[in-house]
Amino acid sequence: MEWSALVYILLTVTTVTLGLWVDNKEYVPRYIGGGRAFGVQPGWDRRQAANNVVMMAVYCLLAGVSACRIAVGNDYWVYRDNFKLIAQGRHVSSEPGFNLIVKWIQKLFGYDAYLPVFAFFSFVTVFFFVKALHDQGSCFAFSLYLLLTGGYYFNSLNSVRYYLVLAVALFAMKYVLRGEYGKFVLWILAGALFHKSVLLVIPVYLAARFLAAARLKKWHYAAGCVVLATLIFGQNVYREIIFYFYPYYRDSMFDNGELSYANILKCICVLGLGVICYGNGLREDIQNRFYFFLNLFGLTVYCCGSFIPEVSRVGYYMIISQVFLIPRLLIGMRKGWLRRLCLVGAVGFFGAYFVMLLRGMYAVDVRLLPYLNWIFN
Repeated sequence: MEWSALVYILLTVTTVTLGLWVDNKEYVPRYIGGGRAFGVQPGWDRRQAANNVVMMAVYCLLAGVSACRIAVGNDYWVYRDNFKLIAQGRHVSSEPGFNLIVKWIQKLFGYDAYLPVFAFFSFVTVFFFVKALHDQGSCFAFSLYLLLTGGYYFNSLNSVRYYLVLAVALFAMKYVLRGEYGKFVLWILAGALFHKSVLLVIPVYLAARFLAAARLKKWHYAAGCVVLATLIFGQNVYREIIFYFYPYYRDSMFDNGELSYANILKCICVLGLGVICYGNGLREDIQNRFYFFLNLFGLTVYCCGSFIPEVSRVGYYMIISQVFLIPRLLIGMRKGWLRRLCLVGAVGFFGAYFVMLLRGMYAVDVRLLPYLNWIFN
């Protein structure tokens, strides 16, 4: 690795260290249960004010690194070419919400003003990531560590539209947990104006919420087996549906049938942690069970959905919930050697995964390294 990789490493260390000063454990239940019908939002006491100052610093660092990048990501210049086509009123494959925002920014800053466009989407994407951690992360620093080392933030420097709606989906989980399904659907529909794949989370998140609140019976397991069977034996049907919305994925470089072994391993390890913590944090906690079922759905997709082009992106909608589930399960464990072992194992696993990500960022189909920015480069 060359020196610019230190930008990502120092960013991770600095923001996670700042996150250690955030103490929002007692506020998260009230944020999850907020809204007029579900209680009163917590007031701005001294602790929460200090939390918000630290989180603002974290936001500025993350948004700054993202917004100031130039020529970072294998699709950076592809996006720039699309911005030109949008300005010319020509057809592009991106959704109308994205196109309208690009046109608006170009009217403000001029034709081919691609830097403000990237900066705008960086600010918005990082906002939804940090806001989601603020509202749902019982251990803010740990959730931030998992978000960064899991690659979600750093990959957002690539695939701008997709990671914007991934952040929106993460943020919108709280509305599913509250039972405010109308707000949830509206947020997802808004996200679909930028990347329509996010519509998938409406049935998936609602199914996970239903199962989280239910006492599982035989018909639940039977229904699960039927869904699993369709993924195995109905692949051609699913592929035709996918290619109806994304025809350019057929026989493309993304339609390769590869399995994501790293993500499968992550899901299996989280399932194992859930089994260990079943009596202390999973059996009766609806929030944990919701995240747990999303992780189970993600494992199913990764194991049986290799026929889906870019299956990792489909799975990310589900397994990104790990940034909340893992800290909550570990917090709920009894203090002792097992808890320390699981904590060290989780930190070490994601740290090793981060190192693998850094090494892979130089690949021509990723190109997140070397990091360049328009200030110094």
